Amino acid sequence: MATVIQTTDLTIQFGGLVAVNKVDFSLQRGEIRGLIGPNGSGKTTLINLVTGIYKPTAGEITFQGQNITGFKPNKVAQLGLIRTFQIARLFGNMTLIENMLIPRFADFSLDYTRYYDEAVEKADGLLELVGIDHLRDEFAKTLSGGQQALLQIARGFMVENISAFMLDEPFAGVNVVIKDTMIDLINQKASEGISFLIVSHEMTSIRKLCPTVTVLAEGEIIAEGSMDMVTSLEHVIEAYLGG
Repeated sequence: MATVIQTTDLTIQFGGLVAVNKVDFSLQRGEIRGLIGPNGSGKTTLINLVTGIYKPTAGEITFQGQNITGFKPNKVAQLGLIRTFQIARLFGNMTLIENMLIPRFADFSLDYTRYYDEAVEKADGLLELVGIDHLRDEFAKTLSGGQQALLQIARGFMVENISAFMLDEPFAGVNVVIKDTMIDLINQKASEGISFLIVSHEMTSIRKLCPTVTVLAEGEIIAEGSMDMVTSLEHVIEAYLGG
């Protein structure tokens, strides 16, 4: 399998705090990987580093063989590495369909009129896939929290060359039906070759989705393997319990 994301000695320090410490991590094409760990372990910080929100203090990030260390978030996204946020970042006063079209036309060099009909068709298909197509012309701010989470994820797939998707707590605060919709969507897109890194405290969902999980604690990877394997390790249990 081809490696899509690779970090080498990835480190970031905030004053005296080393939030991510020499992390070597890789994600393969079509893989669905879980990233778990206690609160404050550096999970979101790691995503922020890979997607360009933070610039590392040291180390290197490659995406599909290209060194993207220090790239800005918009450049990272243009290359096909997309992420969500714990609190959905949507344009509340725009409709669902308008929100969906923004990633497709963020590149102002595109001929908007030439690709518009095709983009709308794709957006409608994705909204239908996640079960909120009946709300396509409603303002995003009118959605429930779970519906906003679905829209945020669906919108990411509007990026034409998406290769990897990092989801930060996608299952938090959403009902079982929406969780199952997300899981089905992730499995379908992974079968098409898109790679996923999923940060979550929802262990049941991670167990369903992820053959392999990476455990982070105090900014370092302390275990990798199946959920059953890593949760049986004494040092992982101690990390969660503050031992």
